[in-house]
Amino acid sequence: MTTSRQAYKVDRDHPGSDVAGETAAAMAAASMVFRKSNPHYAHLLLHHAQQLFEFADGYRGQYDSSIAEVKSYYASVSGYKDELLWAALWLHRATGKAAYLDYVVHNAHDFGGTGWAITEFSWDVKYAGVQILAARLLLRGEHTAEQKRTLERYQAKAEHYVCACLGRNAAGGEDANVERSPGGMLYIRQWNNMQYVTNAAFLLSTYADYLAEAGVETVTCAGGETAGAGEVAALARAQVDYVLGTNPRGVSYLVGYGAKYPARVHHRAASIVPYKHSKQFIGCSQGFDHWYGRRSSNPNVLVGAIVGGPDRSDRFRDNRENYMQTEACTYNTAPMVGMFAKLNRMAREEREQRAATVS
Repeated sequence: MTTSRQAYKVDRDHPGSDVAGETAAAMAAASMVFRKSNPHYAHLLLHHAQQLFEFADGYRGQYDSSIAEVKSYYASVSGYKDELLWAALWLHRATGKAAYLDYVVHNAHDFGGTGWAITEFSWDVKYAGVQILAARLLLRGEHTAEQKRTLERYQAKAEHYVCACLGRNAAGGEDANVERSPGGMLYIRQWNNMQYVTNAAFLLSTYADYLAEAGVETVTCAGGETAGAGEVAALARAQVDYVLGTNPRGVSYLVGYGAKYPARVHHRAASIVPYKHSKQFIGCSQGFDHWYGRRSSNPNVLVGAIVGGPDRSDRFRDNRENYMQTEACTYNTAPMVGMFAKLNRMAREEREQRAATVS
């Protein structure tokens, strides 16, 4: 690649609490993953996560105010307060330090954690994840008597999100629930809707696990309706199945999986012939002029990518120029990795139980 790849940074004079907080949360979560297999690396991750959180909180500001170039691509619409709460919760889970939970409780109202009733979760909007993580602490009893009331408010908002996906919020107006396509897909908006589907599957499945661990069988929805914890898990599974092909078109939106999947993904590397085949240099403009508009399938199958997906009526047009539906994003696939791991484990346990019963 010969195209200019300008690098940017945030610092004390040009803060970016959202991107620094998000990175701190990711590092804190990853530190738990590597704690047994690579303790040194886990310690390094956690050390830098705490440093980044201190920087994010000490020098507050949105990264798209400091780096204007990102505004038209990845604007921080939700601001940075959700990422600060998100980071603090993951740091509390990774360290067990009370100061991080105190931060989440103390800033609950001012940062919108107990105020925003959200129906989506994405790379930008973290509130639903924040609320579900906070609800986990309440369900597990990991709090003081003074913190309980605030955590209950977090849980109420977490269950608003869950119930919105289930379509069970009887109060709160027409925006209180998530729309469904005729085929059952959760629908938030036209551009890359699949990110909201995969994130919902992950959060719903996670919350269902938290409820099961706590022995709680129901979720309380706005307006007095209730939903069973099993329904929450079932909806998560249904969204995964939709992505993999259980939909009106019979299309797997996970590229490379199933008999039928998108063949013209909006992805430069996938849509241009490999150099090892052509032995010709292809510049940026050449790639666009010579390959972008071709009607043929991509020469390279982008295995594992989840595209933007269909519209509210389950319609999908497999065309590179239709980037709202065919663009592949890492944040579409990422939550599904966790879902696939969980469903694979469940299937293995079911096989073992059947084998034990037969023997």
